[in-house]
Amino acid sequence: MKKSIFAILLILIGNYSVKSQEIEQILIGTKHSIESTRLNEDREYWVNLPDSYHLAESAHKTYPILILLDGHLHFRSITGIVNYMSADAYGSRTIPEMIVVGIRSRDRERDYTPDKIVTVRANNTGGGNRFLGFLEEELIPELDRTYRTAPYRILFGHSLGGLLATHAFMKEKTLFNAFIAVDPSFGTWDAGTMDKKLDSMTEQSFSRYIYLATANWGKRNLRNRDRHVRFYESLNNKSPSDLRAKWEYFEREDHNSVPITAFHNGISTLFEGYGLSFREVHNLAQLTEHFQAISEKLSYTFPPPESLVNQLGYSLLRSNDPDDLTKALEFFILNVTNYPNSPNSYDSLGEAFEAVGEKQKAIKNYKKSLDLNPKNEHAMTRIEKLTGID
Repeated sequence: MKKSIFAILLILIGNYSVKSQEIEQILIGTKHSIESTRLNEDREYWVNLPDSYHLAESAHKTYPILILLDGHLHFRSITGIVNYMSADAYGSRTIPEMIVVGIRSRDRERDYTPDKIVTVRANNTGGGNRFLGFLEEELIPELDRTYRTAPYRILFGHSLGGLLATHAFMKEKTLFNAFIAVDPSFGTWDAGTMDKKLDSMTEQSFSRYIYLATANWGKRNLRNRDRHVRFYESLNNKSPSDLRAKWEYFEREDHNSVPITAFHNGISTLFEGYGLSFREVHNLAQLTEHFQAISEKLSYTFPPPESLVNQLGYSLLRSNDPDDLTKALEFFILNVTNYPNSPNSYDSLGEAFEAVGEKQKAIKNYKKSLDLNPKNEHAMTRIEKLTGID
């Protein structure tokens, strides 16, 4: 009897111990719904915000948007890739931080095909433009109202989603700036249809960037690959200047396995050079020219990352060479110019002015930092020190 009671007590204690443990979930994103008048239905979408989004020191930041078609399939994996590639915390910043939005597909043939496909049986294809209208007239404005977005938007699509992404790239007007089209289903575009679409393109389309990926289809590989190559070469021939595009073939990936690898390569290609190391920067002019080239390629201004410039400034600020102190000041001034709402940029500039003996300018910048972030204890301390207030 005593043994039975003892055994029961052990079970109860064990259960209590398990129940008393705090289990903290690791969450990726949030689910939302929007009522679409364009589609006459509610549509679900998932949102993942960058690591820095809710930090007080990042309240001034705005973020590009990456929209994923077939979001329920690609959201988790691509969110992980974006977070790793963009966050300073991992030491792997090669792309900007961005807001990732996955659209859950409901009827892919209806929403992702830009043209009506004639088949023996009735079908509901050809709703691509209406779906793009939903994205551009309803979803993107909703995202802009809700989050701190930047007006740079990337559209990712695979298979039929890649077809729609390519179609959006070719349109004269779109809110999207860049496209990653992974193994797009060009099977519905015969040579005549493709040529007609290519001939209708304007210079505006060629100001955007498109990355095109092709998978290995085995026995049907040549036909699929030839369509993509033909499209890419036609773009290259018609582009009024250097084509802002890249085509890549994945010999070891099939249609279903290619999205993850292709996305990584595509987003890396799009922002090639963005992950410049501070060790590769020799002077302010070189840094400025480097990011001007990236901005020219993407038709959107991407200034040098604030954290990179800060790192460059502080590496020079530690020097005893007066010339290095002057150079440090130039870098911190650049950050204030590019990020005028960042309390940290003014705080760092205050330190630089202190280092070169410009006391009043240092106080001015500390006060500006404090205006933007009243909780900045470092700025408070430096102002008290420089003004002689105890």
